[in-house]
Amino acid sequence: MKKLVLAFGLMTLAGTALAAGKPCEELKSEIAAKIDANGVPHYSLEIVDKGAATDGKVVGSCEGGTKDIVYKRG
Repeated sequence: MKKLVLAFGLMTLAGTALAAGKPCEELKSEIAAKIDANGVPHYSLEIVDKGAATDGKVVGSCEGGTKDIVYKRG
């Protein structure tokens, strides 16, 4: 019984951590590092509210899915 309670507690804790998502600045930095590694010379990454109208491509979601990271080349 103790093992079952412990397992349930760990799953709940892990689920809460995943639902919180990454901070936007941290994810933006990780995405920028990957783009830089591919040698893309001119681009921009912008943090916007989820569902906001943009003319770029959504390349990430952060802060529990409430914000998107938008990529524009050039």
